[in-house]
Amino acid sequence: MEIPTLLALSPLDGRYQQKVAALRSFFSEYALIRNRVHVEIEWFKALGSTPALTGTPSLSAHAMAQLEQLVESFSVADAQAVKSIEARTNHDVKAVEYWLKEKLASDPEAVALSEFIHFACTSEDINNLSHGLMLKHSRDQIMLPALDDIILRLTTLAGELADVPMLARTHGQTATPTTLGKEMANFVYRLRQGRERLANVVITGKINGAVGNYNAHMIAFPGFDWESFARSFVENLGISFNPYTIQIEPHDCMAELFDAYARINTVLVDLNRDIWGYVSLGYFRQKTKADEVGSSTMPHKVNPIDFENSEGNLGVANALLRHLSEKLPISRWQRDLTDSTVLRNMGVALGHTLLAYDSCLKGLGKLQADPARLLEDLQNAWEVLAEPIQTVMRRYGVPNPYEQLKALTRGKTGIDRAALQQFIEQLAIPPAEKERLLQLTPWSYTGLAAHLAKNIRD
Repeated sequence: MEIPTLLALSPLDGRYQQKVAALRSFFSEYALIRNRVHVEIEWFKALGSTPALTGTPSLSAHAMAQLEQLVESFSVADAQAVKSIEARTNHDVKAVEYWLKEKLASDPEAVALSEFIHFACTSEDINNLSHGLMLKHSRDQIMLPALDDIILRLTTLAGELADVPMLARTHGQTATPTTLGKEMANFVYRLRQGRERLANVVITGKINGAVGNYNAHMIAFPGFDWESFARSFVENLGISFNPYTIQIEPHDCMAELFDAYARINTVLVDLNRDIWGYVSLGYFRQKTKADEVGSSTMPHKVNPIDFENSEGNLGVANALLRHLSEKLPISRWQRDLTDSTVLRNMGVALGHTLLAYDSCLKGLGKLQADPARLLEDLQNAWEVLAEPIQTVMRRYGVPNPYEQLKALTRGKTGIDRAALQQFIEQLAIPPAEKERLLQLTPWSYTGLAAHLAKNIRD
C-alpha cells in the first residue's frame, strides 16, 4: 500500500520527495534489488559463455537476449516477488537467486545451467558490486550535474559582480576591500577542486568468494584462472577490481567517496553562511514572489530561507556521510554484518546532500546585488586605507610606518578622508606617490579582485 507523503517517517519521502525523486532509481530498495538481479545475470552470462566451466557450448544469442530482458524489464512487481521469497528465506540475496531460477524455469537452455546462477558466490560478491554501481551511476548522473549547476551559477555571479567593490570583514571587523564577484570566485575555485576529487574517486569491487580466496571456485575448477576471470568480470561492469579482500570489499573507496561529498558540503556550508551574512548586511537583496510570506507576524520579512535550508540539510548529510566513511571500512575479522544496515542509508545521506544543492541553487537564483548599499559601507570605512598608506611608506623607507598608522586609526571612530589626507600631505615620499594616495578611496582599493573574479570563467 502506498503511504501518503503526510505519513512518511522521513522528510525525504514526505515533504521533500519531489526534490530528491531522481535518487530513487539509484537508492530505493527496488533499485538495490534491480542491481542485484543485474549482477547475478551478468555473472551467469559470463559463466555460461565459458565452455571450460559449463562443459557445454556458450549460451545462445536468444538466451542472452532473454537474460538481458529480465534486467531491462525488471519492475516493482518483480521486486515485490523477490521480497515475498525473502519473507520465506529470511535472506535478501538468496531470494534473488531463487527468483531468477523461477523466471528461467521455462527456458531449457537456462535450466540446464541453472546451478551456475550465484555459482561460488557469497552474498557480498553480489552486494558490493551492486552498491558500487549505485554509487558510481548516482554520482555521474545526478550528483555531479547538480553540483555543476551551483558552480555555473556562482561563476556567472563572479563575472557579473567582478567590479562591484565590497568592504571585507576579517574577524567581523572592517578590513581591506574586495569585490563581491571575487568572493563568489573564491567559492567557484574551491568547489571545482572538490568536484574533481569527487569525480576521480575510483569505485572498487570484488567477486572472490566467502573470504576472498576463491576457495569454492578452485575446489570446483582447480585448473581455471579464476583471478583473471574475476578481474575481467568486475572491470566489464565499469568498476575497478580489488584483488585483496576479506568476505566484504573493504569499503575504503566508499569512505573516500563519502569524504569527498562531505568536503564539498563543508564548502557549501561556508558559502551559505557567507551569503546569509551578505543578505543580512543588505549587500544582496532577494527577489520576491507575490503570494509568499516571510513571517506569520512581520509582513516586511524576506528571509534567506533557501540558504538556511541548505545549511541544515548539509549538516544532516555530513553527519551521515562521516559515519559512513568512519564505520564502513571496519569489519570484525573476515566479516560482520554491521555494514549491511548502514549501507541502506547511503541514499539518505545523498538525499539530504541533493536537497541542500537544490536549496542553495534556488537561493542563488534569487540574489540581486545592491551596489548602493555596498558603497555606503565603504564610504564609512576610510580607516581601511591605513594598510595601503603604511605599505607605500615602507617602500620609501619612512620610519615606523605601521606604528604611525596604528596610532592614527586603531580603535578610532570618525576616521574620514580629510584626516587621512592631512596625514598623507606631510609624508616624505615622492610627489607622484603622494598624489596617488590622496586619490585613493576604499572603493578603489581592491587590488586584483576584479581581474581574479573575471578570470575564474576561464
